[in-house]
Amino acid sequence: MVDAKGRNMKCLTFLLMLPESVKSKSSKGSKKGSPSSSSKLPPVCYEIITLKTKKKKKMAAEIFPTMKPASATTVQQYQQQNLNNNNTIQCCNWQGLYSTIRERNSVMFNNELMADVHFVVGQSGGTQRLPGHKYVLAVGSSVFHAMFYGELAEDNDEIRIPDVEPPAFLAMLKLFSYYCFQLSAGVKKIVLSDLSTPLWTSSKRLIDYIDMYIYCDEIDLSADTVLATLYAAKKYIVPHLARACVNFLETSLSAKNACILLSQSCLFEEPDLTQRCWEVIDAQAELALKSEGFCDIDAQTLESILRRETLNAKEIVVFEAALSWADAECQRREMNTSIDNKRKVLGQSVYLIRIPTMGLDDFANGAAQSGVLTLNETNDIFLWYTAAKKPELQFVSQPRKGLTPQKCHRFQSCAYRSNQWRYRGRCDSIQFAVDKRVFIAGFGLYGSSCGSAEYTAKIELKRQGVVLGTNLSKYFSDGSSNTFPAWFEYPVQIEPDTFYTASVVLDGNELSYFGQEGMTEVQCGKVTFQFQCSSDSTNGTGVQGGQIPELVFYA
Repeated sequence: MVDAKGRNMKCLTFLLMLPESVKSKSSKGSKKGSPSSSSKLPPVCYEIITLKTKKKKKMAAEIFPTMKPASATTVQQYQQQNLNNNNTIQCCNWQGLYSTIRERNSVMFNNELMADVHFVVGQSGGTQRLPGHKYVLAVGSSVFHAMFYGELAEDNDEIRIPDVEPPAFLAMLKLFSYYCFQLSAGVKKIVLSDLSTPLWTSSKRLIDYIDMYIYCDEIDLSADTVLATLYAAKKYIVPHLARACVNFLETSLSAKNACILLSQSCLFEEPDLTQRCWEVIDAQAELALKSEGFCDIDAQTLESILRRETLNAKEIVVFEAALSWADAECQRREMNTSIDNKRKVLGQSVYLIRIPTMGLDDFANGAAQSGVLTLNETNDIFLWYTAAKKPELQFVSQPRKGLTPQKCHRFQSCAYRSNQWRYRGRCDSIQFAVDKRVFIAGFGLYGSSCGSAEYTAKIELKRQGVVLGTNLSKYFSDGSSNTFPAWFEYPVQIEPDTFYTASVVLDGNELSYFGQEGMTEVQCGKVTFQFQCSSDSTNGTGVQGGQIPELVFYA
């Protein structure tokens, strides 16, 4: 057991790790009549063996030099290597290369070392056998736990998955461990049959996001995959991942994706997320209705949007959006996109469009000439506009209530005449932040202090130098100290805990009212506004006084 250099540590380590099965062999090999042959020997691994050597003893650290911990790049390279090939670890002390459990688990991804389950993935003739580790998968997902350790667990070393291509399944394993603490489990059945519907951008991509979480303990969400990941997290009971997905969706929610998220709200069973979607759709209805995602919603969601009383949009925009949806629905059903087919796929939902509330010009130049309405419907609606005795209509004839704008007034008083505010093309600007999401619809501005006058206002809203909204409008001032609204074309979404810059350049009567005794913090209902001076302001407006006395918003 002692080599030429007197190093006995390796042999000692080997001996201490001998299995108990050696005990029986040791007993048989003993001499007959020996005192030890008649007594029960203790397991070899419990014997204390002392080896003596005349040479100076060396510590284990001297015999086995420590290895440098692996860098993040090294781990990523190893993961990529495992993604491409089934690997076995060649280094006998590979654990020393990785300083954290997450890194060591990630090395196990697609690795035959200690694998106790295999997935045979793909159709006959093109299958691939992929290794897995039950313990890692079960720790990551209750579904895998039930599969491998539950009461009805099957003692099967191979699980066949014929409906998934090997590259997709392999990517899924990596992402399960990469995406969620526990989503990894979701892949056992890997229920690609459920995830391959048009709802998701790609079933293969979803699989990519399932297993990496289990092995690598990482969550890396993106707009392209978060919906599929949330679905999988719900299906495979991975609450940590589901919460991460919902948080991601709420922070990235906008008019572009609000409708498609609303369409999936029943599947997600996240009422708070559903409410956030409605807030965006109500406040930015015209942007939401014109988005590409609106055409991808299901018929039930379309109906719920058309019924919405608080939808903040012109009815002609609602009508045009419904036609765009009908065109897309015809293509999904592989139908010719004719006028008759569009009316057919809309069904009774067409009567939820409040056509009688349109302006007469909008109706005459738009809906009446679309061909979607029957001749009788068109005649009756024209009579509704013009006749004293109005006909009965199947269409809803009451205007939508929309949203009531709120105002945040930041000054306690205003002044005039002795210290009139002058303009001459200079910019008035102020910075503000809120503690919850709101939608800025416009600004309230002061007008002339010397009688009635008309002003041209160029308003602008920026975040970190990026223009989010701008508009050029006019308003008429009656000579009072009231504020007068200047509106953006569409309400601008404002996220919490970030400062935005509100600016205006006025052209008109140089003598106007201005605010004073400004407040740095204003409470408006459930929303708290904070104000600070802006470096863009070249006309004197600041926290204490100046222009832009009001922010008009929806919340």
